[in-house]
Amino acid sequence: MKVIKLIVLMVMSTTSVAYAATSAQSEGAGVLTYFFIGFFALIIVTQLVPAMILFYGMVKGLFTSSEKVSTKNN
Repeated sequence: MKVIKLIVLMVMSTTSVAYAATSAQSEGAGVLTYFFIGFFALIIVTQLVPAMILFYGMVKGLFTSSEKVSTKNN
């Protein structure tokens, strides 16, 4: 049982070093990544314009009084 615990301890200690080594070599996001994110942000912003128009119409419809049409038979 001691041998198994020792092997597991050795494997666990070496994997943490391997994970630490891989993150040190990352270069960060490139220009194309920023263009990709910016393109989808542009799509979302252009979808907000019609959404705000519809929301304004809905709120306006809730708070305006409706005209009452009365029909009289003369």
